[in-house]
Amino acid sequence: MYKIIGADGKEYGPISADVVRQWLAEGRADAQTRVLPEGGTEWQPLSAFPEFGAAASGSPPPLPAGLPAGPAARSQVTAPAVALMISAILGILYQAAMMLFRVLGTPFLLAQQNAQMPAWIAALSGTVGTIMGVVGILIGLVILFGAIKMKRLEGYTLAVTSCILAMVPCLSPCCLLGLPFGIWALVVLCKPEVKAAFH
Repeated sequence: MYKIIGADGKEYGPISADVVRQWLAEGRADAQTRVLPEGGTEWQPLSAFPEFGAAASGSPPPLPAGLPAGPAARSQVTAPAVALMISAILGILYQAAMMLFRVLGTPFLLAQQNAQMPAWIAALSGTVGTIMGVVGILIGLVILFGAIKMKRLEGYTLAVTSCILAMVPCLSPCCLLGLPFGIWALVVLCKPEVKAAFH
């Protein structure tokens, strides 16, 4: 069994010799890939191990399956992910403020004006409005969590879901920003090199 330092500088394993050979054959590891054998204390290049020496020569740089492709993919997702986070946070704050206004402000305004609200405003300020606010906050939290995972190159499906939720005007907690930011993030996520970098 062996541990390997991936292209992202993180430690992976333990993996078997067969998996190491497979990665070598697929070009996901090379002679310079740092390896620590089970029971060993010193990291060495794959070329130092006779069982991998021949296979390690001539392979491209290391990229074990499921590992981030490196800074290129991360730099592509960072800006749209941050934009989605900002959109989600603004939406959550807006929904929270509206819920607070529904609870505190509407009765105060009615008492001050000694008037009756139209039926549709009364419905939105009551239970229906509160439910809509809670749903908006929950959707905002999903978008925020998906954007955080996207920035870390984790949870591809959740990242795509958060983009789609951000683009839907009636669902997105900040629809004016959610639509362009969601489209931008989705375009980046559809790039093959970015999709391959997720784990």
